[in-house]
Amino acid sequence: MASCATETVRDIVLCGHGSTGKTSLIDRLLEITHAVDGTHSVDDGTSVCDFEPEEKAHHLSIEATLAHFQHQGLRFNVIDAPGYPDFIGHTISAMRGADTAMIVIDAHAGIAVNTRRVFQEAEKAGIGRMIVVNKIDTEHLDFPALMQSIRETFGQACVPISFPRLENGAIVGVIDILDEKADTSNAPIDPAIYKESLVEAAIEVDETWMERYFEGDVPTNEDLKALIPKAVANGTLIPVVCCSIKKAVGISELMDAMALCSLPPSMVHRKAKSGDGSEIELSGDPNGPLAAQVFQTRIDPFVQKLSYIRVYNGTLRKDMTLPGSNGRKGLRIGQLLDVQANHLEPIDQAGPGDIVAVAKMDQLHTGTNEGELELPNIEFPQPMVGVAIRPKSRNDEAKLSAALHKLVEEDPTIQIEHDQETHELVLRGMSELHLSLIQEKLARRDHLEIETYEPRIPFRESITYPAHGSYRHKKQSGGRGQFGEVHIRVQPLPQGTDITEFATKDNFPSMKHVHYFEGMNFLWVDSIVGASIPGNFMPAVEKGLLDRVHKGVLAGYPLQDLCVEVHYGKHHPVDSSETAFRIAASAALREVCKQAGPQLLEPMVDMHITVPIDCVGDVYSDMATRRGQISGTQEAGANMQTVVCVVPLAETSSYARSLSSLTGGQGSYSMSFSHYAPMPSHLQEKHHQHIVEDDES
Repeated sequence: MASCATETVRDIVLCGHGSTGKTSLIDRLLEITHAVDGTHSVDDGTSVCDFEPEEKAHHLSIEATLAHFQHQGLRFNVIDAPGYPDFIGHTISAMRGADTAMIVIDAHAGIAVNTRRVFQEAEKAGIGRMIVVNKIDTEHLDFPALMQSIRETFGQACVPISFPRLENGAIVGVIDILDEKADTSNAPIDPAIYKESLVEAAIEVDETWMERYFEGDVPTNEDLKALIPKAVANGTLIPVVCCSIKKAVGISELMDAMALCSLPPSMVHRKAKSGDGSEIELSGDPNGPLAAQVFQTRIDPFVQKLSYIRVYNGTLRKDMTLPGSNGRKGLRIGQLLDVQANHLEPIDQAGPGDIVAVAKMDQLHTGTNEGELELPNIEFPQPMVGVAIRPKSRNDEAKLSAALHKLVEEDPTIQIEHDQETHELVLRGMSELHLSLIQEKLARRDHLEIETYEPRIPFRESITYPAHGSYRHKKQSGGRGQFGEVHIRVQPLPQGTDITEFATKDNFPSMKHVHYFEGMNFLWVDSIVGASIPGNFMPAVEKGLLDRVHKGVLAGYPLQDLCVEVHYGKHHPVDSSETAFRIAASAALREVCKQAGPQLLEPMVDMHITVPIDCVGDVYSDMATRRGQISGTQEAGANMQTVVCVVPLAETSSYARSLSSLTGGQGSYSMSFSHYAPMPSHLQEKHHQHIVEDDES
């Protein structure tokens, strides 16, 4: 298929909460327009877009899938985005490839948690928005109440342009608000109520029409059709259309609404940076400088890695060489592929608005920019739920690394961490369901079985008050012995201490050198006078101190927030060595810290928990059981509030499940590291049972 003229392309992301009928809708659209053969169903595993084995088994979309069809002389590239918040990363990346978000709502279930999320993400992405109310055949549907809920939640810009049509109480079709010949006698609401809202939303983007309207001139339906796309682009209008996919009611009217209301590439305002750092407004010029970005990556079992590229400006051609960046040589693009779900066809070029794939290009990753112009990075949420993993067979360790690399390529909301402190491999995702499906994919695609377990919490250790002491390492076993003696003073070093003001001659009169390690907030001061410890042994003293800082003194966790002054020592002209002083320094710090009120520190996280207002009290109560400290609430709109609190990380491992239970699946949260704080004494006791005693001899 050749590249289409820019103004005839419509890029749409179909999104919303799970089980609203998005994937079934695309199946119907592809069938009606004869873009695919036969009939397709999510329920029987024959859906065009849900083709991965995990999607068929669970009857839900896990990855975003691209399909296309023709209608009214327009090419529609439609991206079917997953509906569950567990896979929100795919929805966010799909929005970078689209110009319009079509948000599907279940008429029976109403506005669900992910409906709000995708609406906000579409607004953040700066693309046009439409709302599709599916399942209008629901028995006893109260359409006026549903519209009121939509407008209260998403604003007065939401205006229905079609309504259910009833006969004997049953849905038999829809009424187009712009159809002057339509019979509105059986409409659940008077279309005239919303026709005025539609007119006011449309003329707001045209000063001439606003003046004419206030003078009594009303735009015709043809005038409105010209104004509606501008209003959608401006955000003053969010059209609402109705259908029943199951009963095949309102599908053709929906397709006409898509042609009328969805935006061409030229109407979405996007900016990119040129090579000199200046910002350029993208005009969708096929002859202009190339601006293209990889918005999705998929690992296909046959063609391996597929990179999905949206072209915003200029023209991308097969076999063309793109300019390199950051000193790298240019990148030669191979064969371009037209995508219809999991079917690929070679094409020669792609212009503004076109979406294509390229295969087997390791240099391309989700978010990679191609061409002379650079688009902003795609921002993904931080994964919150983690499990430590290991292969069931030790022979699979190398295989696991390659398999995890593929997962991260496909889904940026998957993170792999090699915890240097706990020596664990931690897999992080958006939810327990997300992690469970990752395990299924590893088993199916990579024939790799893994074991999962709760990751260790990265505790720290510190001291509470000053102390001083020494340690002598002396060993004689025939021949040359070992001797080294180190005297130190320790004191707490609070976070945020200005080291330049703290490490002064006033505080350390004999100070010669200071060594500060920011990550551990650890300072050691060399105050050796004379040659009680010869200078050539001081690097070994530092290594010994750092050894102990990493090992800790209570339970094997790293030390932080302390200052150590090495002020005296003894050496032997024959038996002293670097090894002896390294051991002596480590042991001295261990023994003196034990006298300085050692304590365990636990990581604290900032949490922003957004829930319906009537669930806020439940969140407060639950946080009290988790040792959380509430700092306040913020209005989140649409009858939602955000609770802001600080919580010990150890208390959050099961929070995703608990929040879902508390809010009926309507709650969401974000979490970020805040600081380390002393663990309550009664909880420290059980950790003290695991005191690490190192044999320094």
